[in-house]
Amino acid sequence: MPHILPELPYAQTALEPYVSAETLSFHYGKHHNAYVGKLNALIEGTEFEDMSLEDIIKATAGVAAHAGIFNNAAQIWNHTFYWHSMTPDGGGKPTGALAEMIERDFGGYDQFVAAFKDAGATQFGSGWAWLVYKDSKLSVVKTANAECPLTDGVIPLLTMDVWEHAYYLDYQNKRPDYIQVFLDKLVNWSFVEENLSAAK
Repeated sequence: MPHILPELPYAQTALEPYVSAETLSFHYGKHHNAYVGKLNALIEGTEFEDMSLEDIIKATAGVAAHAGIFNNAAQIWNHTFYWHSMTPDGGGKPTGALAEMIERDFGGYDQFVAAFKDAGATQFGSGWAWLVYKDSKLSVVKTANAECPLTDGVIPLLTMDVWEHAYYLDYQNKRPDYIQVFLDKLVNWSFVEENLSAAK
């Protein structure tokens, strides 16, 4: 079966005023959708045709001959994960076991925020900032372009897209403003908690 564009978990207006419907129309409707179309065209008739996205990503990572397949598969996965990393009326501090782990592994919520902001702001060019889980510990990492932590044996819990098409219509060149709003108003801690519970 060909891969399909997953539905957004909310209406295209749901994240306003922080992420505009116009941004989602382009980001989801054009960029994300294009990755799906390109991947299906690239894998037709290949050994990857019937694989899951995760299996395609792991099988093609670092293989120059399959760079196009990897890039499009990873971008489909990354974007789907990103949409769920945000929610209307999101943001603020996590609670419960997640908050305790952040306290333990970062030294406090403010230290986590500083690390996450730094990952997003210092990612040169296009890429992603991630909260990940490995060996019972949380950490923040950044990846370039379509790269995904799945290829490094860690479990993604949260991601923030810092490709320009994620924020430029709303924030122009002010990536730090977008990062601040993501944390204050959009981050979906319930999604992070679900991913953490599944990882343990």
